[in-house]
Order: sequence, then structure tokens, then C-alpha cells
Amino acid sequence: MADDAAEEPVTGLRGSFWRTTFSSLKVPNYRLYFAGQSISLAGTWMQMTAQSWLVLVLTHSSTDLGLVVALQTLPILLFAAYGGVVADRTDKRKLMVVLQAIMGVQALVLGLLTVFGTVRFWEICVLAVVLGLNNAFENSARQAFVREMVGKDELRNAITLNSVTVNAARAVGPAIGGVLIATVGVGVCFLVNAASFVAVVTSLLVMNTAALRPSPPAPRARGQLREGLQHAVRTADIAIPLAMMSLVGMLAYEFQVSLPVLARQTFHGNAVAYGFMTASMGVGAVIGGLFTAARGRTGLRPMIIASTGFGIAILACAYSPVIGLAYAALLFVGWASVSFIAIGNSTIQLAADPSIRGRVIALWQVAFQGTTPIGGPLIGVIIAISDPRTGLAVGGLSCLVAALGGYLLARRYRLRALGRAEPAAAGPDTGLELPADAATPTR
Repeated sequence: MADDAAEEPVTGLRGSFWRTTFSSLKVPNYRLYFAGQSISLAGTWMQMTAQSWLVLVLTHSSTDLGLVVALQTLPILLFAAYGGVVADRTDKRKLMVVLQAIMGVQALVLGLLTVFGTVRFWEICVLAVVLGLNNAFENSARQAFVREMVGKDELRNAITLNSVTVNAARAVGPAIGGVLIATVGVGVCFLVNAASFVAVVTSLLVMNTAALRPSPPAPRARGQLREGLQHAVRTADIAIPLAMMSLVGMLAYEFQVSLPVLARQTFHGNAVAYGFMTASMGVGAVIGGLFTAARGRTGLRPMIIASTGFGIAILACAYSPVIGLAYAALLFVGWASVSFIAIGNSTIQLAADPSIRGRVIALWQVAFQGTTPIGGPLIGVIIAISDPRTGLAVGGLSCLVAALGGYLLARRYRLRALGRAEPAAAGPDTGLELPADAATPTR
């Protein structure tokens, strides 16, 4: 492909599996970005662990801890869609440099306040809002920028490797954070995270901009957010993944609520048991992510399959009779989780018009992370009035419902695209193989 003509060959990787798994790393700019993000994400997870610990030390209240999490995610629900508009209008690389730098300053301020012993709960809340606002605008730019670095052919692989990095950081960051909290204090975690942003900002600044494939910035105009919504609704490969993620993101991805209670109340374990649960899911996500990067596909059919597997794995964990089987089930939960995210994200990016890609990704972020302020408390209430198994099982059932709904919606879009005419000539109706004109179904 012409897009890939300037890319250098993969070196140091042997075997077809490994070459395919890490194929997007042959792009020099993405290699730089990947290294910077790996360092920064470890710092981010370190800060999340330290922030939770700091809030509990200051307030001794799980309610206050939940408030901080809500304040940090609520801006995504409220402003991420507009963040997509901004990403489509601007140079994504430059926007990321500014926002990543601001997030580094946020971590530095929190670290200095903590180290000098002057931090107050309201200050943590304010800084959580600042971080949430940055995420609302940075997420869309960051994910849309991946395609500008690697092109269409390597997009799915790059997105999957990003998911692998997030889950690897989830395992490494909290472990490092725990050691630092125990040895040098919680404030140092924030300072280390602030320093980690230097890596990703530097990677963005030293990139070869001539090798990027930027989308033309969208001109400033009224109704651009509505335009993005209309484009998403008309396009089956965008509308269906968004609908599926809205349900799954709200009810299934609330593991920070369900797993600690499952470990403590159902299996009568302690923090170590919860740690093993999180680690099991992280290991499964890394392994599954590597296989998805090498062998995964995009489209509605793979996403529906991933959603089905995700639901079955969650239900297996919820009703495991012993904790050992729960650990094993969580390996598959992590695997299916990263596959579902990577397939859905890749599918909508490949289906989106380049001038609207930022807005489409913003809608994906709203469906995934923006639903946390709704789903987290809801799962908590379900657990309170029933038990942890039921709360986790609701998430598993939501995945199965999303898979069925995705299948039925795919059939509907296909029939509309065919104009409900000559169904026999259209071949077997699987509801998943959409024709080329399905992106703009007739009314």
C-alpha cells in the first residue's frame, strides 16, 4: 500500500505469529508513541492507586472515594462528545501535547500538596475534575491520532496493542505504587506520574510529522456535533457497536465495584484475594490482546462473538463455587474484555468518515467510560439488595443481551439497505454480512 511505503521493515521479531502480533510497531512514529504511552500509563495506574489510598486515609469513607471517581468520570459523560468536535477541528498531535502536559501539571500539584502535608479532600476533588476534563478532550484526539500514525491496514493491530499496554500497566502500576506508598509515601507516586508524562510528550514532539497521515481539519461550523450523531446513526458499523458498548460499558465493566465485594463477602477473602482477581483478569487481557492483535478481525460478527464470550466468562466467574475457579474464569473475562473493546473501537474507526472520526470516537468514549457514573452506583445497589454474585451476573447478562441486540440490529440495517426487495436474491440472511451500501440505509 502507498501509505506504508515509507515504513521500515520489522526487525528483531522472529516467527509469523510475533511479526503479525506486533506488526504496527514497524511504523517508527508509532514505535515512539507506544514507548512513551507505556511509561505514562504505568504512572497513571500508579496515581489511581495512590489517589484511592489518599482519599481513604483522609476521610475513612468509601462514599467519598466513590465521589472522587464520579467527579473524574462525569466530565467524559458531559463533554466528551464536544471533545470529539474539537479533535476533528484541530491538529491532534498538538492538542495531545498541550493536554498531556496539563495532566502532568495536575499530577505535580497533587504530589506537592501531598508531600508537604497540606492536601485537603476538596482539593483532590477539584484536581479530579481537572483530570476528567482533560480526559474528555484528550481521549478522542489520542485514539483518532493512532490511525494518522499507522494507516488503515495496521489500525486494528495498533488499537489492540494499546489495549494490551493499558492492561499490562494495570498490573505493573499499582504494584509499583504499593511499594512506593509503603516506603517513601503516597505523594511520591503523584510526582513519579508527573515525570512519566515527559515520556509521552517527548515522543509526540520528536515524531517525523512528514510520515503522518493527518485527516483534513473540519472547518468550524454550527451543528457539527449533530452531524457526528447523524453519521453514527446512519452507519451500521458505528451505530451497532455504540449501542452494544452503551449497555456493556454501563453494567459489565463495573469490576471495581463488584470484584472487591465478591472476594470479601462471597469467598471470605481479603485484599490479597482481590489482588489475585485483578491480576488474573489483567493477565488474561494481556494474553487475549496479543492473540487479538495477531489473529483478530473487525466487524459486527467478531464483535457479537466477543460480547457473547465476555458474558459467558463473567457468568462463569459469578457462579464459581470456589475462588480458584473464579480466578480461572477471570482469565477469560480479561481476554474477552480486551477483544470486545479492540474490535469495537477498530470497527467504528474504519467505518467513520475521516472528517468525523474524532466525534465518532468521542461517542465511543461516552458509551464506555461516560456510563460509569450511572452503572457503578446501579451495580452497587443491586449488590446491596441481593448479593455480589447477582451484581456480577447482571454484567454478564448485559453482554449476552448486547450480543442478541447487535445481531437483530444488524438484520434490520441489512434489510433496510436492501430496501426489503428481492430477499431471495440477496443470499442467506445472517444479519451480519452487510452490503457496501449499508452505511446509508434507505428509509
